[in-house]
Amino acid sequence: MKKIAVVFASAGLMALAACGEKPANETANASNAVVENVVENAVNAADNAANAADNAANAANNTANAM
Repeated sequence: MKKIAVVFASAGLMALAACGEKPANETANASNAVVENVVENAVNAADNAANAADNAANAANNTANAM
């Protein structure tokens, strides 16, 4: 969903540039905030995947220790 927001924000900025108008700072700041959120979410997803892998390894170790 956030990728769509980035696309629309970029399209809006390009449309303003094509008209020869300067985009408002609010628009640029909002676009930057969306990009930062997408990057942060990607980092969090990677961390979550690493944690899931650690949890799976711990579960396997616990199973092996229980035998």
